[in-house]
Amino acid sequence: MAFALPWAFIIFSCSLAFSVRGSHRLYESDLRSVSPANVDQLHRTAYHFQPPEHWINGPMYYNGVYHLFYQYNPKGAVWGNIVWAHSVSMDLINWMRVEPAIVPSKPFDQYGCWSGSGTVLPGNKPVILYTGIVDKNNTQVQNYAIPANLSDPYLRDWIKPDDNPLIVADASVNRTAFRDPTTAWYGSDGHWRISLGGRRKRRGMAFLYRSRDFRHWVKARHPLHSVAGTGNFECPDFFPVMLRGSNGLDTSAVGNDIKHVMKVSLDATRYEYYTIGTYDHKSDRYTPDAHMIDGWNGLRYDYGNFYASKSFFDPKKNRRILWGWANESDTTDNDIQKGWAGIQLLPRTLVLDPNGKQLLQWPIEEVDTLRSSNKVEIDDKEIQTGELVEVEGITAAQADVEVTFSFSDLDKAEPFDRRWNRYDAQRICGRRDSTVGGGLGPFGLVTFASEKMEEYTPVFFRVFKDEQYNRSLLLLCSDASRSTLMNGKTAMKNGTDAYRPSFGGFVDVDLREKRVSLRSLIDHSVVESFGGGGKTVITSRVYPTMAVGNRARLFVFNNGTEPVRVDRLVGWSMKAPLHMNQ
Repeated sequence: MAFALPWAFIIFSCSLAFSVRGSHRLYESDLRSVSPANVDQLHRTAYHFQPPEHWINGPMYYNGVYHLFYQYNPKGAVWGNIVWAHSVSMDLINWMRVEPAIVPSKPFDQYGCWSGSGTVLPGNKPVILYTGIVDKNNTQVQNYAIPANLSDPYLRDWIKPDDNPLIVADASVNRTAFRDPTTAWYGSDGHWRISLGGRRKRRGMAFLYRSRDFRHWVKARHPLHSVAGTGNFECPDFFPVMLRGSNGLDTSAVGNDIKHVMKVSLDATRYEYYTIGTYDHKSDRYTPDAHMIDGWNGLRYDYGNFYASKSFFDPKKNRRILWGWANESDTTDNDIQKGWAGIQLLPRTLVLDPNGKQLLQWPIEEVDTLRSSNKVEIDDKEIQTGELVEVEGITAAQADVEVTFSFSDLDKAEPFDRRWNRYDAQRICGRRDSTVGGGLGPFGLVTFASEKMEEYTPVFFRVFKDEQYNRSLLLLCSDASRSTLMNGKTAMKNGTDAYRPSFGGFVDVDLREKRVSLRSLIDHSVVESFGGGGKTVITSRVYPTMAVGNRARLFVFNNGTEPVRVDRLVGWSMKAPLHMNQ
């Protein structure tokens, strides 16, 4: 395996709107300043990255420092007036805010500085490529910026040279859907390459551009990849992974023991999808593996509130890290009222599953440093039908919980209805929620529970028997539909007040072992859950009205007819990191 040039870094700042609106729309009428004194702290997270106020969306490692660049509106909790805010860290946990890196100031970005990525060129010189908006017609071009002072460890000042823009869309490209340049990779032919997201009618496009000097870019005749019927590609990410082992790879890595990952965010669905496949370096074409589903029914990093993710290679610990963004499920009016919107989710390591069929994700090891001495353990506890077992001794609203369940056999698993769509796990979770008893399941955790269970957010498994194919299926659900009490009623599933569905995803594990694992990280208005050792991940945003702070409770439950056993549960109260001057 060879590395062509020094590692590339990623700048994570995909520019997005929020909720289920179309991406990049401006809400200028809602732009307003909010005093920090007026910011609602009730549902603010404690150990997830979040500025003190307003709207965020946005990693890189350079000379010993991690940099987080993120889309930020200094004037309000809605999309618009976006700058590239900038925070730095030594450990990806404790952050210090520094000056914004890029703000609209030149003709080539006067209407917006949108998403981008960066690369470290030979000589250890970082350069940013980002999307600029040049007019009110939303015309998008690609610009570059360079640090003003390479000796500054925090890279606080950035210069946007006047020879911008570097890339302007030709006549074959929709100029209003031409954005989000990826991290560059270097080929054996001496050319740098980047991909840009866009669309051609309803076909999602990952355009490919090449350059020898990183200044003059030429569009390739063919895209790196495209898919019919998906709608616009946003925030494309393209990187190599090892066939075996847990190390990450530099974006320019080549070798026979490598596969490639193509991830896109789809504006039409507001979800992200990825495939694993082969990159032909000669033709510059990416081809997903034959078993991959390339489109709306494909694999996702996260089956919940997760969008605009970027990955980057961390040379400090030789790993690839994924960092995603979770929008608010609240209404825009509620976002404005509370004075903030959006959080960065916890950084996750990315490796290829040994089966080669999917990626595995897990919170970076630094997250464990936030575990306090306040700890609880439950071992070898059988949970009967309808039983709730409270997990006491930790702060339920700010916790990290790992649990392994086991069961005696699979005979009583409920039949999988062949009329169901195998790929619509979310709908199945909605129909077969935590209150609907099955054979083996539902069982799992009840998070953000109020004292009398008026509101709660269950994260649970359900086992099905697919008799047609003689196999068992494991479904993971995270149900926010009962998470909030409003007007004396639990929040409705119809989403009239906010978007709080029962998210779901199937977990590809061998159930013949009769054991499944779950890790949930709970932080006031977010639950990140990792099923089957990171095979399936679901993030839910919730806004409890009763189960807040010390009033929140946490349970293990089983509503299936068959008992399940908690082999081991370990939970910790989580400390807040030092978000200095965010």
